[in-house]
Amino acid sequence: MRGYFGFGAEGISKPMNMGNLVRSAHAFGAQFVFTVSAHYSVREGKSDTSKAPNHLPWYDWDSCEDMVLPNKCKLVGVELIDDAIELPSFHHPKQAAYVLGPEMGSLSEEMIKKCDYTIKIPTKFCINVQIAGSIVMYDRIRSLGKFAQRPQTEVEQKNE
Repeated sequence: MRGYFGFGAEGISKPMNMGNLVRSAHAFGAQFVFTVSAHYSVREGKSDTSKAPNHLPWYDWDSCEDMVLPNKCKLVGVELIDDAIELPSFHHPKQAAYVLGPEMGSLSEEMIKKCDYTIKIPTKFCINVQIAGSIVMYDRIRSLGKFAQRPQTEVEQKNE
């Protein structure tokens, strides 16, 4: 798969959630992880058993204004808002950084304005930050990776 991606969260406060998100980002092939306005303890998550910060750059920014992304990297906000693009209809940029909101809130207005795109997972209500991140990462590799087309029916699948 060409391109690269990074994954992070704004305002996250629970170390276990950030640890799980970072571990998933590492597993899915992210090239960097980040936080914006995070609680100081998020690096203490014992759930990152892959020890991602030993393998990936981790950027901690105090605010949206402090964020410095690589050249040509598009910022993609993941937020359950009306005018966001539904994930199954979204074409992922080759160079992207995805940002999720905090556990008990939403992306800030400043962050939403900074985003090149805002996408949403078509769910009835918000889901856990790590689960949301993993769904987006899976969709990215599924849509940009070089995988065989899925069979159209179960019968076609059985005949392969």
